[in-house]
Amino acid sequence: MVEINPIAVHQDDAIRQIIQTVGAEFGAVSEGFGPSDDEVSAMSQHYNDANRSQYLVATVDGRVVGGSGVAGFASGEGICELRKLFLLPDWRGQGIGRALTVQCLNYARRQGYRTCYLDTLSTMSAAIGLYQSLGFERLNHPLAGTLHNGCDVCMLKPL
Repeated sequence: MVEINPIAVHQDDAIRQIIQTVGAEFGAVSEGFGPSDDEVSAMSQHYNDANRSQYLVATVDGRVVGGSGVAGFASGEGICELRKLFLLPDWRGQGIGRALTVQCLNYARRQGYRTCYLDTLSTMSAAIGLYQSLGFERLNHPLAGTLHNGCDVCMLKPL
């Protein structure tokens, strides 16, 4: 049974390993990609209600199998960003990514965000399909303030 909850300190290493391993699988290994962000080393310290952000982890029998987060976006008060949706290969295609994303979007609405932005790689076609099925639309260029200049797909969704 899959459980989804806000990240706890003792899960930081597991989610760091997942983010870096899956990032490497898709070639997102250098500056300009999410797995190289400083926050990856201690996600629990960077995502909390005090700064209107949340990182969720999916666990199966206590084992972390993936995660996703949402936080404010630098370029606007009402804009948040969906961040670091990464799942281990054996757990993809089972609805876990959708459940994580939906819970992140629901949290964002409760926090008063009106729009959600994301950036990703065109090689992450399953993730792009998920985002489109949830109402994200492609943009022609990244929003001002994005940190991940290595990403080649940018999307936006009204909340």
